Amino acid sequence: MEQQKGFTLIELMIVIAIIGILAIVAIPVYLDYTIRAKVSEGMHLTATAKLAVSELYSSTGTFAADNSGYGLPAASAIRGNSVSTVGAGTNGDITITYNSYLGGTANGKTIVLHPTTTEGTLVWTCDDSAGTLNGTMPGKYRPPNCRP
Repeated sequence: MEQQKGFTLIELMIVIAIIGILAIVAIPVYLDYTIRAKVSEGMHLTATAKLAVSELYSSTGTFAADNSGYGLPAASAIRGNSVSTVGAGTNGDITITYNSYLGGTANGKTIVLHPTTTEGTLVWTCDDSAGTLNGTMPGKYRPPNCRP
């Protein structure tokens, strides 16, 4: 009698079940990763605004009311693929507003960067000391230096 080669139906079903379980775990992790990558774009777009706020503060010791006071274009003009606006405001706060199609619960959310004066220079944090300016972006999507 000749022995057959190949897999039985049960063996194939077990392999498919294992692949399904791996996909169930991997897909949400990958989606969170892609949203975090999109959120990081906002941190890069704030470089010019941080510089403008720092320069105004170092030369005058005060903060302006909006982007034009810092010599920046309108908030809606500073944008990217995932960012709809970057606005600088009173107290030097910079608000990053993300697009409404970012993904997950990050749609349309914000991150607020707050300057703190340390020995005459500005140090940027993603919150103020009172804990009131942390924006609306869920913690799992924030860059590591902005997570609560």
